[in-house]
Amino acid sequence: MISQLIFDGLTLGMVYALVAVGYSLVFGILRLVNFSHGSVYAFGAHIAMVVVVTMGYGLIWGLCASIIVTGLLGVAIDKISLEPLRKKKSKQISALITTIGISYIIQNSLMIIFGSESKWFPKIFDLGIIKIGSVSLKSTQVGIFLTSLALLLILSYVIHYTKIGLAMRAIEQNSKAASLMGIDVNQVVSFTFFLGGASAAIAGTLISGYYQVINPQMGFIVGLKAFSAAVLGGIGILHGAVVGGVLVGLSESFAANYLGGGYRDAIAFLILIIVLILKPTGLFGKKHIEKV
Repeated sequence: MISQLIFDGLTLGMVYALVAVGYSLVFGILRLVNFSHGSVYAFGAHIAMVVVVTMGYGLIWGLCASIIVTGLLGVAIDKISLEPLRKKKSKQISALITTIGISYIIQNSLMIIFGSESKWFPKIFDLGIIKIGSVSLKSTQVGIFLTSLALLLILSYVIHYTKIGLAMRAIEQNSKAASLMGIDVNQVVSFTFFLGGASAAIAGTLISGYYQVINPQMGFIVGLKAFSAAVLGGIGILHGAVVGGVLVGLSESFAANYLGGGYRDAIAFLILIIVLILKPTGLFGKKHIEKV
């Protein structure tokens, strides 16, 4: 039973980690909490649904389309609403409020286009049950876990071993110095938003295929949990977002089993509050980071 709960929690946790990475990437460069990220997650899931269900193409095509379109949405959010604020050197609270407004714009746009009711989404990785000893694993769970793990490893490689990743880390340390060294800060920031949108699109598609349901409000609670995961691990730190996502997923799994499904969300936030009281910067956070 315990091993079953652990794997269930790991599956959810890896998806939360994918969404949390988007928060951490943007915060690491701009010191900005992008509260539109949950709605971007829902947007990505709806794009996948259009391609897979409405147009009748396969899941791979739906996922690719969702990654591209949602990534471009992330770039558009930055270029249209946030970059002008940076050029005017507006206070960070202005950008924060802007992302909240964008979140509602995206959510309401999805409701206007697709309706507010929930819709069916096809199951992914449906290959039956895999038994390992006394543990029965759904192939869907195994597929989601392995896919999320692979994507997080690829993202980690991009951040730590590529030129664009080096530029992102340079801007994180000192954006003015990076600019003087010839780095196009706005271009790198836009790429960061693309990565965040793409990771949210993948997470949205995976979760939609797991629960086989989709709706415009689906990003709200997932966005909050992912934000909690990012803060829990130390917002702005990639591996912190992953660890935080796993901890949130595990707490949700055990809470649902021992306390009931109605408490699963509350437990995740309770753990967050306890950690922040004991260590305000999160598990891997550094004291010099100033949070918005």
